[in-house]
Amino acid sequence: MAKRKRLTPAQPGFLGTSQAAPETKAMPVGMNAPIAQVAGEASATAALAEVSEALATARAEGRMLELLDLDVIDERHLVRDRLEQNEEEMESLVESLRARGQQMPVEVVALPDAAGGRTHGLISGWRRLMALKRLYKETSDPKFAKVRAMVITPDTAQDAYVAMVEENEIRVNLSHYERARIAVRAMKEEVYPTQRAALQGLFANATRSKRSKIGTFMMLVDAFDATLWYPSAISEKLGLALAREMVRDPGFADALKERLKETPRDSAGAEMRVLAQAVTERQPPAPAADPEPAPRPRIRSTAQNPAKGERIITQVTAGIEMRFTPDQSRIELVGDGVTEALVELIQDAIRRA
Repeated sequence: MAKRKRLTPAQPGFLGTSQAAPETKAMPVGMNAPIAQVAGEASATAALAEVSEALATARAEGRMLELLDLDVIDERHLVRDRLEQNEEEMESLVESLRARGQQMPVEVVALPDAAGGRTHGLISGWRRLMALKRLYKETSDPKFAKVRAMVITPDTAQDAYVAMVEENEIRVNLSHYERARIAVRAMKEEVYPTQRAALQGLFANATRSKRSKIGTFMMLVDAFDATLWYPSAISEKLGLALAREMVRDPGFADALKERLKETPRDSAGAEMRVLAQAVTERQPPAPAADPEPAPRPRIRSTAQNPAKGERIITQVTAGIEMRFTPDQSRIELVGDGVTEALVELIQDAIRRA
């Protein structure tokens, strides 16, 4: 067997120098990192910054969904335009959420001053939020404890109101009173400077005629919002009639408010009857109709051969019949139209003849 050669460590000066090899000093981390590693770290940092920017943009543009606790949303952030909630519709929504979960997100805005733990204000989706709260209270199921929300950043308060109005115009049939009420409240909160600006801003897609009617209903909101119990039941015709009377008589609104306070109103129908009666009572009486002229005499013969002994019956008016005997020796007048005055008139004519 061949012997293995034993290698001895290199001696100092082996490389042609008599000095010992210098010690290798520790270098700071990254100082001697490969170029590929440095480039990879820079690329990851840039990608993270890009993702962060994309997320921030998506959140600002309202394209990011978040799960928020029900309690952190202030549902009164905006004055709601829906005054009444149909219980049957709400029950249907509750059952839908129970069976399928929340399909459509609500829209919220982050609040700069999170008073009372409310970090977000509701823009649209009030019915969905209320239905989830009802479900969570009923079941205590954690899956109903949060709401899927789209966090948007409206440029102005006007944009927030428009977003709410547009969704409700699509999803529910608002009454003219409810539309007018949100316009009035937006003006009071100085979102819009004038009534015209409010109508143009909130209902830009409506016809001019519709905006005009909403503007007329704003008079009712200003006058009766604190008094009416079922204002969304006011029909277009009744609302316009009420506004017309308010213009005609400045004291009409105050008188009607007192009447409403004194009248029991246990339903929308009862309240509408009070309003309708107030309008009816102020209508001018209809002009008296001219008396119908007396019908002119008409003559119609039914049997024309007295020589053969046939009776002749001639109808003179609608209420009188003249009956001749076969020998024509006698004439009979019968019917409701035969009066004493007519008898005297005929006798006088006979005497003159």
